[in-house]
Amino acid sequence: MDWVPVVFIAFKVLVFGAGMFFAIKWHYERGRKEKQGGVLRGGGKVAAIFVLSLLGLSLLTYGLSSMLGLDLAMP
Repeated sequence: MDWVPVVFIAFKVLVFGAGMFFAIKWHYERGRKEKQGGVLRGGGKVAAIFVLSLLGLSLLTYGLSSMLGLDLAMP
């Protein structure tokens, strides 16, 4: 029974690795067909939106927790 997790984890790593390889290859080839900076610009927009939403959620959480009177002091 000890070999079952090893086999399942190895299978999972192989499947996800192959999926990531083909996804990256597909996006790279699609970006080359369009224009050179299209994929990079789109990735930058997604990253910027993610960072801004993370900052907004952090500020909302901080404001709500301080409004509720939670102790926010750093140790």
